[in-house]
Amino acid sequence: MDQDHCREAEEKLSGITSPAQTTRSQLLLMPPEEKLQHFEASAQAHEDSGQYDACIQDLVRCVALVRLVYGKEHLKEAQAHSRLAKAYLQLKGWAPQALEHVSSARQILVLGSGDRLELKLCLLSLCLTQGAAALITHKYPFERERGLGWTVLDLCTAAEAESAFLQAEQILGPLAESGALLQEHRCDTELEICTGLTRVYRSQGQLEQALSRCERSLQLLKDLEQPERSWCVYRNMGHIQEEQGHVEEAVQLLSKAHSMLLTRTLPEEKEGAGLSHSLALLLSTSAHGQDKERAEDYFEQSLTLYRTSVGEKDQAYLTAQDDYCRFLLLRGQQERCAELLGASLPSKRALFGEMSAEVADTLQLLGSVEMSLGQMSRAYRSMRQTHKFHLC
Repeated sequence: MDQDHCREAEEKLSGITSPAQTTRSQLLLMPPEEKLQHFEASAQAHEDSGQYDACIQDLVRCVALVRLVYGKEHLKEAQAHSRLAKAYLQLKGWAPQALEHVSSARQILVLGSGDRLELKLCLLSLCLTQGAAALITHKYPFERERGLGWTVLDLCTAAEAESAFLQAEQILGPLAESGALLQEHRCDTELEICTGLTRVYRSQGQLEQALSRCERSLQLLKDLEQPERSWCVYRNMGHIQEEQGHVEEAVQLLSKAHSMLLTRTLPEEKEGAGLSHSLALLLSTSAHGQDKERAEDYFEQSLTLYRTSVGEKDQAYLTAQDDYCRFLLLRGQQERCAELLGASLPSKRALFGEMSAEVADTLQLLGSVEMSLGQMSRAYRSMRQTHKFHLC
């Protein structure tokens, strides 16, 4: 509290008014230059406090005010569009809006006026935003990747993402050599590029190139002295090895990622659940009895972690539960399978709807399992409910 009082006293003495203290009447009397400074500070304050909608509104105002202060097609306008594009993507996940402002900024930068260093830094930021937005903007699902959200990109978006990241890489090299970037900033930026290209190459089936980018990411994290962040790189490498058919290597890499993630001071439970689920699926395909036991342990762990992180009504939890039920059937554990299938129905009805394909498939499988257990009355009820779907 003492620090707050001191800050307020300093602001009064210096004549500075914080964004939160500025009244509407004061804003109306401000010249455009001061309004621009006000909304830039306000946007940062709103972002820091998690008020993302208000932050974006402030940044939209900044774009308009920059035009008033500096004129149209000034480098400052491109920078304002770049900040707004980045905010749309990082704070809201709105890729189309981000790409629209990237395009507006690029049209201004084509003119090439303004400080060359500032221009290159702005273009670098735009390339990173464009690449990341193109990764989100896709048309066709590839696989749900155990709830981790990987997607295959249509050819257009994949090419756009690859082109943007490669351009960022070309810009980064000379900037780093000139000393315009701090070493840490350079490594972080290159890491972002490598991560994006890993996803692009994996979606295109260029798995060796994807692995090469993963190995570079590990080296960058070593240079940054941040090995605790490398779990996600090992996870990606594990999935790439799985896609290449190298099951043992995939299990080793995913196990390493799993161990690193769950031993952190603040473990990320949802990501840990996804890794447990991936390991369970891999080990369930093994012919060794010991691996089957480990698979069951990982299935149980994934359900526990999903339950505590996202809840039992989340799609990731229900997907893992369905996979576990199929595993239990193959292991001859029909009673446990029937128990889990029955327990999942209320959540599936709430998430997908009473007449959804997910509910119908669950009822049909449940009826079959109940019949195999000799529970004819229960099987009849389940099958009768399934019959409603065929009548609709």
